[in-house]
Amino acid sequence: MDSCEVVHRKKAEVAVVRPRVPDHVEQFCPRHLDLGKVISLLEDPLTTNMLEKHIFVLKKLFKRKQQGFLLRELASISRIIKVCGEKADKQPEYCSILCEALNISRLPFLKEKVSDELNYAEDVKQFLSRMGYLMGVSDGEVRRKVVESVKSYFNCSSPSKPPLDGMVRPAKPKYRTLHYRNRFLLRPQPTSPGYRLQLLEHSDLAKTLFLSAAALEHQPAIKLLLLQTLQLLSSTSDMNCALMLSVRGAESVCLRLNEPDPSGLILFHSSEILWNLLECSNKAAVAAQLNNLECAISLKEAFNHALLNASRHVDLQIRNDLLVLATLFAENSCALLIESLFAKQLVALSTFPELKSSLVGDLKLTYNMEDLQMKKLLLNLLVVMSRDPATTPIFKEEQVILALLTLARPPAGPSEEKSGSRDWSYVQMEELQLQALAVLATVAPLMLDHYMACYGNVALLHLLDWCARQDGYCGQGHSFHATGGRGSKKAHMRYCIRLMRAVTSLDDKTLNQDLCDQGTIQLFLGLLMQMESSPGDEDAFTVEMKSDMQVILSALCESDMHRKELFGSEGVGMTVHFLKRGAGMFYSGLGHNKLLLATLMCVRTCIVGCCPTEDFFLAQDGVLVLLDLLSSSPKCVHSVVLATLLELCDNQNTIPHILSWSDGGGRTAPSLLLRLWRREEEELGVSRNHHGGITDPKQPILAHRKVDDAELMSTLDTASAAVLEMQENLLAKIYLIFCRIGFEDLPGLSVKDRVTLSIVKRYLDFKVSEVWDEISRELSLEGVRPVTPDQETLRIARQMSQRTAEEVVAEQEEILRQHAQEANKEEELMYEEMKSHWKQRQLTAKSWSNFVSKTSNYDILKEIKEKREKHMETIRTEPTEEDVAQRHEEVFIGKLMVDTDSDGRGSVNLKVVQTPVMAAAHEEVLLAPREPRYFNTVPVKD
Repeated sequence: MDSCEVVHRKKAEVAVVRPRVPDHVEQFCPRHLDLGKVISLLEDPLTTNMLEKHIFVLKKLFKRKQQGFLLRELASISRIIKVCGEKADKQPEYCSILCEALNISRLPFLKEKVSDELNYAEDVKQFLSRMGYLMGVSDGEVRRKVVESVKSYFNCSSPSKPPLDGMVRPAKPKYRTLHYRNRFLLRPQPTSPGYRLQLLEHSDLAKTLFLSAAALEHQPAIKLLLLQTLQLLSSTSDMNCALMLSVRGAESVCLRLNEPDPSGLILFHSSEILWNLLECSNKAAVAAQLNNLECAISLKEAFNHALLNASRHVDLQIRNDLLVLATLFAENSCALLIESLFAKQLVALSTFPELKSSLVGDLKLTYNMEDLQMKKLLLNLLVVMSRDPATTPIFKEEQVILALLTLARPPAGPSEEKSGSRDWSYVQMEELQLQALAVLATVAPLMLDHYMACYGNVALLHLLDWCARQDGYCGQGHSFHATGGRGSKKAHMRYCIRLMRAVTSLDDKTLNQDLCDQGTIQLFLGLLMQMESSPGDEDAFTVEMKSDMQVILSALCESDMHRKELFGSEGVGMTVHFLKRGAGMFYSGLGHNKLLLATLMCVRTCIVGCCPTEDFFLAQDGVLVLLDLLSSSPKCVHSVVLATLLELCDNQNTIPHILSWSDGGGRTAPSLLLRLWRREEEELGVSRNHHGGITDPKQPILAHRKVDDAELMSTLDTASAAVLEMQENLLAKIYLIFCRIGFEDLPGLSVKDRVTLSIVKRYLDFKVSEVWDEISRELSLEGVRPVTPDQETLRIARQMSQRTAEEVVAEQEEILRQHAQEANKEEELMYEEMKSHWKQRQLTAKSWSNFVSKTSNYDILKEIKEKREKHMETIRTEPTEEDVAQRHEEVFIGKLMVDTDSDGRGSVNLKVVQTPVMAAAHEEVLLAPREPRYFNTVPVKD
């Protein structure tokens, strides 16, 4: 016994020292079934009918794979499943084997190496595709297992592994070699969670499952499970949606919306699949598949069923989802909805409960959030359907305008709501009212007769008056249309003004006259100045309302002189106020660019053409404000400002205002216009020298790059490029303004301005010559030779153009020469003045030196005294009047003063102003001989 115990201990010690064989080697290495032999057993003609042997081997095989399939075995497993699936319909015993294999396929695949996921990706795709093909087996259990297996792939938690009890374990090897550690992981590991779903997208599984739905007509439980799986597939992958669409999945689902459904869930899952196809795939492809009358009728029946039988929250959601699909129908082809009579029913439903219709029946709303969503979808559907003119008669028949105006009435306050009445809540009513106003802005212009018959202008002005009142209304501002209007009526006013802009833009005389008769012009002028009184509240929506109101005023006053008089001084004050704001916030992003353009349009349509209003605009310095705006605004505004100034120049009182303007730097209006001219020529690429003069007399105003454009346009059937160019740039407008103010005696022009002005003066001649050149090029390109008189006329026209350009060049050279001469004269006068100053300094220094020497040296003083006495003795005789005048004559030093003319032409007026020398040097000057004057007085030039 002791010896045995000792021997046993020695064996245990040896077992501890030896390396232990890993578990995965225990399971898969010894006595494992050879999958190749199993496949041969199933496919060999000699053994293909051994059913019992097949079942025994396959059960034994799948019993050993309860942990999951290895990636390297999937190709063989897929082949085995294929053979079993082919035999299952004739021999039902294989169905249990398939179910067992599908149960195992729900488990994660196992990898032995880290690189197995990449190496066996193609085998995984084939295996998943093979699973889908098993839906062709008629056995219901197999189909159920296929669908459940695919559905299990979307579970977040991996299914638990079956216990190991009862499993046949292979015998442990006696020894272990080290190369297993390098080839294998310690244990076969499951693949990553998203690995199988990622490869599922690249397989045919989604398409196969979708096609198999047609074979499940008599298996409703499995069909419902399949729809749930298809919903998961379509909601998680765009590629799966594309696969479904490749077999016309949208059309197939839509046509099966009304199949018998005891569970009541088929409609829900079908609508979810359609919704996923719309969101995750190509919307145009879905619309194309649904674009047939059968789908429209099927959708109509499904919507009616959901509308009348909706009681649960899920049913209400299905109803709204189907309404979204109806909107897609309307966007793609509204004609199908009209042919199926679905459009008429939807339009009638959109007017409920404001109006009663026989098409709606006994529908009752619970006024919950789902009903609110349905109402908003119906209102949105009206906008989509209005794009098709064929729906207009339906809108008129169902009185859509009346229903929308009823819905857009000023809302009742919370205190005015009737207790116990079932109706939209305070917040819901605000959302519907704003959306109704937005829909009216689209629908009302299509049916102006119905709009006027329903007194739409009265309703809008009543609503606008309510918006202007301060009654403590507090808007909720939760909906899309109420953005920016929380706590106020700003959103209501915004959409009301937008609706009025939409109807007035049609220029309907009856409608516009009705608005003016009800005081719309004065109302808008008051609202504009009221908004301007609180600039701190200005945001993008406020700026939009100001722009819209000015656009409405422009539409009302454009073609009627009496309305321009109604615009009057109050309107002029409003426009001048907005113009004085300038273009400082033009690029702020809040819409000030639109506001500025709307104000300029308001000046042109509401002020220009009415003499009293124009005179008041001039009295308010409106022209000066326009010139300030022209000087400081971006280039995109210059064309509108110049056009406004040009129209105002028809009034003779405008020209003095233009000539009197100057900016902070002293630039005058003509100088500003000439600067804009040079900038425009620079952008057009016109060749000019550094003085702004003409460099090429053959092309005085045409850019070289425009010659090719003119040749291209000549080949097309379009207007002349020279004529179109006048509409695109500012040159023509500037030329016409100079024609109004004149080309002579303009203030504040520099030499460069005068050179540019010589070109502006001949602009019309140059444009006429340019048109003649285009005619010649077109004729040459078309290969047409004019007759001799016409050819001579073209030659003379070209010569006249060149001669005119040469005359302008000569005029410009003369201007530069005169300027050079005047500059030289000014320079000479400056030097003479410098000489005079220097001589004066010398005489002053000499006078001071004589005075100092006389007072500091007694001998010099004595000598001067003796000279004086001798001089007095020589003139002791009786002095005459001339001698007295000469005695008292004082000596003065001349000083030059240069005076230029006020017109800036540079003419010089030279004056000599005499300054007395110091009294201390008077005696010395008397004794010294007189020196001649340095200058004679030059008379002042007129």
